[in-house]
Amino acid sequence: MTFMLVVATLYGANYTKIPNWYYQIKDVSEQKRAFFEILRPLVQKENEKIEKERAFVISFFKALKSNPIADNNKLAKLTELAKKYRIKDIYNEKEYLIKIDQIPVSLVLAQAALESGWGKSRFARIANNIFGEWTWGKRGIVPKHRAPGKKHKIKIFATIQDSIASYMLNLNRHRAYREFRLARYMAKKAGRKFSGIEAAMTMHRYSQIGRRYTRLVATIIRKNSLHVN
Repeated sequence: MTFMLVVATLYGANYTKIPNWYYQIKDVSEQKRAFFEILRPLVQKENEKIEKERAFVISFFKALKSNPIADNNKLAKLTELAKKYRIKDIYNEKEYLIKIDQIPVSLVLAQAALESGWGKSRFARIANNIFGEWTWGKRGIVPKHRAPGKKHKIKIFATIQDSIASYMLNLNRHRAYREFRLARYMAKKAGRKFSGIEAAMTMHRYSQIGRRYTRLVATIIRKNSLHVN
């Protein structure tokens, strides 16, 4: 299957898992491009959901300034968002704007490639786990080389869309990625684009190898020209 045929197949596609034909591509460059084309629309779909949540927050607080008595339904929705993004003070507008925002597509694609071995890892294949996320619940896959005494498992997702959504929510609310969120917030406040490479430099807490990890993610972005899309 040529790359052009792959791209033609992908238009409008919403894959629930990495398709079998992907693994049949022999040319490394074509396979990498196909990997990004499979995931890109799913990442964009998740960013659109996040943007709608952000728009709601902005609209809510704008209305609140003119009328301090909030609509019950809208207040309930705000409360749900506060719980989802772990915001303690539901009227802290700034915290919503720091946490609820889009994530650079290039960062998501690069980390997906790195964490899943370009979709070839055992966890990506059998658990739709693209980003190596852990769980301590009953349902999960025990890593083959898990250290003695450790209890974590690899989280199982119904679809790769679910894996992407979980990863993006993790970046937007977990305390480990506070630096990422603040850098994004400051970039938006200054009216400039927050690039995937800039975002990658804040990902040192995503992996045990720290700063080396950030360089690996940035290298994938550059070598595959993800930052120009």
